[in-house]
Amino acid sequence: MESKVTPWEVKGNIDYDKLIKEFGVSAIDDKILQRIKKHTKELHPFLRRKIFFAHRDLNFILDQYEKGNKFFLYTGRAPSGPVHIGHLVPWLFTKWLQDKFDVELYFQFPDEEKYLFKDNLGWEDSQKYLQENMLDVIALGFDPKKTKFIIDTQHANLLYPEAIKVAKRITFSTVKAAFGMSNETNIGSIFYTAMQAVPAFLPSVLKKKEIPCLIPHAIDQDPHFRVSRDVIPKLGHYKPASIQCRFLPGLRGLEEDGKMSSSEAATAIYTTDDAKTIKNKINKHAFSGGKDTVEEHRKLGGNPEIDVSYQWLMFFEEDDKKLEKIYKEYTSGKLLSGELKALLIEKLTAFLLEHQKKRKDAAKNISKFIL
Repeated sequence: MESKVTPWEVKGNIDYDKLIKEFGVSAIDDKILQRIKKHTKELHPFLRRKIFFAHRDLNFILDQYEKGNKFFLYTGRAPSGPVHIGHLVPWLFTKWLQDKFDVELYFQFPDEEKYLFKDNLGWEDSQKYLQENMLDVIALGFDPKKTKFIIDTQHANLLYPEAIKVAKRITFSTVKAAFGMSNETNIGSIFYTAMQAVPAFLPSVLKKKEIPCLIPHAIDQDPHFRVSRDVIPKLGHYKPASIQCRFLPGLRGLEEDGKMSSSEAATAIYTTDDAKTIKNKINKHAFSGGKDTVEEHRKLGGNPEIDVSYQWLMFFEEDDKKLEKIYKEYTSGKLLSGELKALLIEKLTAFLLEHQKKRKDAAKNISKFIL
């Protein structure tokens, strides 16, 4: 299947090396990993395993940090449906960065974005999902003293005066080229990217001093920041830096599902799925890299590069030695596909049951996070 990567649609088998060239981001190399490790003492599994694989201006962020000018983090979630485990990937990494560098996070909930871009999403639905999605973010354990939620329509008084300064410097032809828009695109969608640019410099405006910004996000969101990075310095602020991750594939595998989608209930694991649902979805739908018969598998081994259970364990199994053992046993044929699925089911179930407990507690803490 031919791949496609835009902020609103990802499909097909993604060639990340090709995306690095197309988007103009830089690959994360060993040199930059060593610079990060100097401050964090250890590398997150997402860095060790090249899940976070590309960046823009990460060296600038580290330069500033080493001079004593701490950066802030900015990431977000456009409410349009329930949160699935793929959404958690950049947030888990953002939480690690917050803890290791002791920095503030500005988390944007652009509650208008998907309403503008999706024909099948009503305004009331987007507001319902906003409340639900906030619970998932809080459940990950962000520090409420250092984490600020920005909700576009609730914080319009803060965002809009800055957004119009951005909007004035972005032409319609630039937006059309970056996002593939046409004359039929509604005017809210055309303006929207100006709103997404604002949190990248809002703390500098609020605190009246220039603070560098680092944006952890999945690679599909890069066009928004590619456009705004040209504009923000014209307003007198630092150009925001960013660090990009790969997608967690849907259950049908890398060829079918470029990334997990909220709208594909059978091929996504939601943060609210119970143990039975998790088990059934993985057993029934997870694409296997195993052979057709047990005898053939024992003889030839499985292919972890295309096996969804192994690919997901790369994201959720933190122990490198355990992951290496699984890889060796699967490729040798010692570990069967069903056994590999069972390992994933156990890992994900434990993770999500703990997350769901924290999610219940989060409801009473929402007000602590809203800016």
